[in-house]
Amino acid sequence: MPLSAAKPRKHLHTRQVICQGFEREDGLWEIEGQIIDTKTYDIDNQDRGGAIRAGEAVHHMLVRVAVDASFTIREAEAAMDYTPFAICPSIAADFSELVGLNLGPGFKKALTAKFGGTHGCTHVVELMGPIATTAFQTIAPRLKRKDGVVASRPPMIDRCHAMAADGPVVARLWPQFAEPSKKS
Repeated sequence: MPLSAAKPRKHLHTRQVICQGFEREDGLWEIEGQIIDTKTYDIDNQDRGGAIRAGEAVHHMLVRVAVDASFTIREAEAAMDYTPFAICPSIAADFSELVGLNLGPGFKKALTAKFGGTHGCTHVVELMGPIATTAFQTIAPRLKRKDGVVASRPPMIDRCHAMAADGPVVARLWPQFAEPSKKS
C-alpha cells in the first residue's frame, strides 16, 4: 500500500543510503555503504570554490567493513569523496578504529562512545546503522547450519515485531528458539 497523496510541495533535498553485502573467499563478509546528500538548489560554500551546485553531492561518504561470522568488525575504512568543509576528510582514517566492535547489541552505544561529537563524522556514524543491518541481512541467512538446523539463536530474534521470540514467524522458522506467548 503506497503513502497517501502528498500535499503541494517543492523538492529541496535528497539523501541516498546504499549498502551492499559480500561474501569473501577468506571467510569474512564485506559490507560497503555510502551516503549521498544533494540539494535541488545552489548553496554558498567557501570550501568548495564558492558554491555547491544543485545536484552536486554535498556529502558523499563511503565505508567498508569486513566482519566475521560473529559480527565482529575485523577491517574498516572510510572515505569522503565530497564534503562541505575541507577539514572533513581528515577524520576518515580514524574510522579504522571500528575494528573490534561487534555489530550486535550495544553496537550503537559503543559507536557513539568512540565516534560521537567531535570524535567522528555525523554522516559516517549515521551510515553505520544501515551497514549493521545490511551485515545481518547478508550473513544471517548464510550462517552454517548443523544437520539443517540453525546452531545458534539468530540475532534478529526480538529485534522487531515480526521477529518476536513468542510470535508466529520465529515459531515457524526457528521452533527451537520460540518462546511461549507473553501476551495474556
